[in-house]
This record gives sequence, structure tokens and C-alpha cells, in this order.
Amino acid sequence: MNIHEYQGKQLLKKYGVAVPQGFVAFSPDQAVEAAEKLQSDIKVVKAQIHAGGRGKAGGVKIARSLDEVRSFADELLGKVLVTRQTGPQGKEVKRLLIEEGSDIQKEYYLGIVLDRAASRVVVIASSEGGMEIEEVAAKTPEKIHKETIDPYVGLTAFQARRIAFSIGIPKKLVNKAVKFLLGLYHVFVEKDCSIAEINPLVVTKGGDVLALDAKLNFDDNGLYRNKDILEFRDPNEEDEKEIEASKYGLNYIALDGNIGCMVNGAGLAMATMDIIKTFHGEPANFLDVGGGASKEKVEAAFKLIMSDQHVKGILVNIFGGIMKCDVIAEGIVAATESIGLNVPLVVRLEGTNVDRGKEILHRSGLNITSAETMADAAEKIVSLVAQAGGVTK
Repeated sequence: MNIHEYQGKQLLKKYGVAVPQGFVAFSPDQAVEAAEKLQSDIKVVKAQIHAGGRGKAGGVKIARSLDEVRSFADELLGKVLVTRQTGPQGKEVKRLLIEEGSDIQKEYYLGIVLDRAASRVVVIASSEGGMEIEEVAAKTPEKIHKETIDPYVGLTAFQARRIAFSIGIPKKLVNKAVKFLLGLYHVFVEKDCSIAEINPLVVTKGGDVLALDAKLNFDDNGLYRNKDILEFRDPNEEDEKEIEASKYGLNYIALDGNIGCMVNGAGLAMATMDIIKTFHGEPANFLDVGGGASKEKVEAAFKLIMSDQHVKGILVNIFGGIMKCDVIAEGIVAATESIGLNVPLVVRLEGTNVDRGKEILHRSGLNITSAETMADAAEKIVSLVAQAGGVTK
């Protein structure tokens, strides 16, 4: 789950991580009211969307008067920002962060992520702040410093100090940087973050170490024990189908293709999408119904796929272990009886109660094409979509 910059800074502040003072605003009037509370002569008006690259897209403005704050707020609210992370469709700005200006002396990069290869949390830092870390890694990899964290010990003050020195934090500010790092690490661990990125981390001429920007993402699986994070959720920034999927515990991600996929198991779902592309088709979604889905959950998943107007065909690929094939079949029948079926449907069932599942589908009278293998299923659905006028590569 993603949250806005201002929400991330609210959370960081609770953990002792220094951030500039700022307030959220949903209208030009609120923006001016927020600016009046700030002590600095310069105010920063920042568009709040779930995407990076806002500055390059014109989403960050420097205001030197209240009139400019109002003007920039009026300009940004309702504007569609297009960045490298939003895609060509962009995202509409519906809220702003009005923040005090900072007298920046130097910018740095700081991030905490999970290194899956090492199964350890890693702190990544660089003296090249304000740039995309991938670009720094490609051009000047020697400027990236990593510190692997022992999960039993956590980030130590010694490691934090070493990071600060390695990226050139001024000696007199190292202690502040250590406090900053330890606070950020505690947020990452205690709130089940998947990434905590501060870009840029800045040192000001007044001797402060601040998070000028903050990107915090959270593992959805940990939200049950972090209800306060769940309250930060902004439905306007998420795909409506993904929101609906979360109500049923479905793992769903919308894609750009036209072949809807319903699969049980994340690995099998990835393999299904890959094999569809092998046969020159384009998956419309990633959808994992899980290992123990009920008839109602399967029905909801099928309706979710059908609600996508871009879907021109559906592939159901189920390997029944804990998940029973007859349950999948019952859910498909219930969904199609409810909303109808007007696109090709290919079903490949294998495993527990497979014969019973096939019998349920057969007796339903639905226009279903059966398949024996994954390759057979993918080839058939791509062919049927093409015959129906769907575009394939």
C-alpha cells in the first residue's frame, strides 16, 4: 500500500525523524491558511499523488507570497500530472502539501529496502541526492553505499554512523544523521514497510538534517496490525478493481492487456501470464484467488475480471491442491449466471476434484473451451480472442 508524502512525514515525525513543517490542503483557501501558519518566507506547494517525478512534471512550486501560494494551488488542484511512474494517463491532483522552504546546503539519498537475495533489510545511501537511485547506480556505482542489517540486532548506531560518514555528512551533524537513520529504520520495521525512501535527505545551512521528501510503501499483509496505516489509504489513487479485490482478499493487479486471468497461486499466475505472452497474447490482469478460496470468493474474482471493459477473453488456470476444482467451477457458473458471459472462456482444471469440476462446467451449458495443459490453454485463448477481433501482438 502506498501513502502520500505528507502522510509519510506525519509518521516519520512520530519516530523522531526531522521533517519540514507543513500542512495538507484540498483547496486554494486551505493552501493560503496553511501558508500563513508557516514561519519561513518561502513556501513550497507540492502536488500529492502516488508517483515520483512530480518536480519534473511541474508538480512542485516555490512561492514567495501568499498570492503565489493561492495561484499555484489553483493551478495544481485538478491538474493531471504525467510522470515516468504514472504512465501516459497521468494522475489528477486532489490534495497539496504546503511546506516551509528549506535553506539547502547539500542533498543526499537514503533508502531502506528488503534485499530478497540476502533475506536481509538493507540501507542504501548516496551523496547524490535528488536523482533517481537507478541512474546513480548506472553512472556512478561507487557513490552508492550499502549496509546490511542483522535482523536480530537491528540497525546499530555504529552502522548508522558509518553510513553518515560514507556519504559525506558534515562531522558536526553526524549525530543528527544517526538519530534520523535509527528513526527511519524503526518506522520500516515496526510498520511493515516494503520501502522507505528519502530523496532527497538534506543538510541545511542552519545545521538541520531533514527529510525533504518521503516515500513509504507498506506490505499489505501487515496492515491487520497497523490500523493507523490503513487509515492513510487514498482510494482516489488506486484502481477501483484493485480496491474491490481487496474486500475479498484477492491479489489483483490491473494490466494493459485483453485476456483476463484467474489463477490460484502467485507463481502459477506469473507463469500463466508468461505463457500467454509466449503465444503473443496480452494478460489484462494478475489475479491470484489463493489456495483456499470459497465459491463466493471465486464468483467475486470472476465478476472482477468481467468488469474490465478491455477484457476480450478469459483464461482460468487452476491446479487444485487445497483449492478444489469443483469450488472453482461453482463460482464460475454462479458468476456467469449473474452477469452473463459474452467473451471466450478457456478453463484448465487439474488436481483435487477435477472430474467433479469439469462435470459442473459441462452441465452448466456455458460456452466453455476446455484445455489439458497450460500451453494448450494459452494457445486456445489467444486464438479465440484473435478470432473475436481482439488485438494480439
